[in-house]
Amino acid sequence: MFCRLSVVAVACLVGLSLAQSWPNPSSTKKVPSTIKVKKGQPYDGKNVRHTAGFGSGGQDEGQDPVFELDDGAVIKNVVLGAPAADGIHCKGSCSIENVWWEDVGEDAATFLGSSGATYTVSGGGAKKASDKVFQHNGGGTLTIRNFQVDTFGKLYRSCGNCKNNGSPRKVVIENVKATNGKALAGINANYGDQATLRNVQVSSSVKEICTTYTGNNNGKEPSQKAKYGPTQDGDGKYCVFKKSDIKRI
Repeated sequence: MFCRLSVVAVACLVGLSLAQSWPNPSSTKKVPSTIKVKKGQPYDGKNVRHTAGFGSGGQDEGQDPVFELDDGAVIKNVVLGAPAADGIHCKGSCSIENVWWEDVGEDAATFLGSSGATYTVSGGGAKKASDKVFQHNGGGTLTIRNFQVDTFGKLYRSCGNCKNNGSPRKVVIENVKATNGKALAGINANYGDQATLRNVQVSSSVKEICTTYTGNNNGKEPSQKAKYGPTQDGDGKYCVFKKSDIKRI
């Protein structure tokens, strides 16, 4: 495909990013304990499949991650197979590039930084998440771009009942393809959370684009406030998107 005009070129690149094919690893590495990735020492998995030698790989709470990223760390070109334990933990700002979860365990990635943290998930994809894909327990802003997700409960959830709840969290979801799932973003309106969505493709199974909750810090199940589907505009304050940002596939 050849694109002459800059606007069209951008559209072409977006189309290509959403059409990334899943890697087919030629080898598998069993990880006996959490791999710790430090700032300035990027971990390049070279598309080798990594599986956890610990944890159940299911929805059991408290499993250790396969990778723990220090503030400012980078991980790229990793395939996480089953069991995947609790995937990746970011202790602060982090960059997750072209990482593929073949069978999400407890969560694909959990973000634990402070209010000024910036996290980026760029490229890659996730499958078979019976509950959440990305769990945001710390503060800061998460950007998910050029990502594909299939067979999942919710793509993103800002923690609804963590002890440290109170400060706003933000998520930007752009150039994402979501199939055979239920919901994209769950946020806490009472804490000022915000979800911004742009150029998102969803299958007919995805009924909720953005859902707001009343979060708490006492561990109780948060109550739902409002939800916006693919044929609706968001509220413009907490759920920031227009129905034109969402395309049915």
